[in-house]
Amino acid sequence: MTTVVLDTNTVINAIFWPNSTARRCLAGLALRQYDIAVSAQVFAQYEAVAAEFQPRFPGCNSAGALSWLRLRAGWVEPAPLGKRRSRDPKDDPFLACALAARAKYLVTRDEDQLTLRKPFGIEIITPAGFLAWLREGRGPAA
Repeated sequence: MTTVVLDTNTVINAIFWPNSTARRCLAGLALRQYDIAVSAQVFAQYEAVAAEFQPRFPGCNSAGALSWLRLRAGWVEPAPLGKRRSRDPKDDPFLACALAARAKYLVTRDEDQLTLRKPFGIEIITPAGFLAWLREGRGPAA
C-alpha cells in the first residue's frame, strides 16, 4: 500500500474544515486507500497547531481526530537529510519523515515544500492533486 506523509496544513484543514479538499483526502485514509507515516516531531506539530486553532472552533473535536490519526499512523524515526532542503527549516522534518517511511507522497499546500517537487523520489503534491490520484482508483492498488 502507498505510504503518505501529511503536512500540518493538510491535517489542520481536514480537522477544522469539514468541506475541505484535505478532509476528502483524509477520507481516503479511513477507507484504507493509503497509509500515513508520522514521526514524533511531525505529530507534535499537528498537536501544537491544532491546540492553537481549537479555541476558534469549540464544536470541533480535534483531540478525537488526532487520536484517530495517532492510531492509524505508522511511526518512524526521521531519516537524516544531510543538509537543509526546504527554504523553511520547519518543513524538513516532514521530508525526513517521508524519507524514513519510504513515502510516495508528501501532501501539502506549502509553497516552500511544493517548490522542491520530488526530492529523494518523494512527490510533493497538493491535497487537490492527491485527491485526484485517489479518485483515479490508484490508491488501494499502488
